Amino acid sequence: MQKSDVLLEIRNIQASYKEYPALNNVSLDIKKNTVLGLVGESGSGKSTLAKVIAGINKPSKGRILLNGEDITDWSITERAKHGISYAFQQPVRFKGLTIKDLMSLAAGKDASVSELCNLLSEVGLCAKDYINRDLDGSLSGGELKRIEIAMAFARNSDLTLFDEPEAGIDLWSFQKLIRVFEKMVAASDGNILIISHQERILDIADKVLYLKDGKVAMYDTKDKVLPQIMGMQNSTCSVLTEKMKED
Repeated sequence: MQKSDVLLEIRNIQASYKEYPALNNVSLDIKKNTVLGLVGESGSGKSTLAKVIAGINKPSKGRILLNGEDITDWSITERAKHGISYAFQQPVRFKGLTIKDLMSLAAGKDASVSELCNLLSEVGLCAKDYINRDLDGSLSGGELKRIEIAMAFARNSDLTLFDEPEAGIDLWSFQKLIRVFEKMVAASDGNILIISHQERILDIADKVLYLKDGKVAMYDTKDKVLPQIMGMQNSTCSVLTEKMKED
């Protein structure tokens, strides 16, 4: 892989979640124009890695390079200005802002009603019911999640990090969610990193990174990684079933 093809270089990253070690010498290159699926058991370091990339968490060791430039010490704001966006697992509520305000901030301009309608309809929301609503407790977690995904679409970033985007979206079809991701990549020639447990979402990935105990256990094309992960899960389920029978 030539360096010109690499968007992000992660070198020997160590980081903690609160006081617990979360990442242990994680290294990988993320090629440009890639949809990367990030998987692993709870506590494997998935969210910590995404937050380290976004600048929310600081590594205790290692370097991160964006297009060859060292961004390890950059703030989340500096990284956002250079094309890195992060969509939280639990979306943030912004008191005093309407959805139109927030969407316009994400787009970097005063978005028209027509533009907002297109963006919100992509995530299954009717614009006329939401544009002037406040981002407060009246919105459900699922509604906030869809709005955040629409914001990510409006930003058109070089790299967008999604932490379990399917969480809270129970009535909205996964197929529409997948289509939004595909449109984001096509529109920006950018990258998407998705933390997910849903095989249907991971199926759109070009490559899959499997973290285990804070280390890179597997990093390859989805066709090579997903069957192995599914095989391990099936094996674990079989062992548990046998133990339940014995009990």
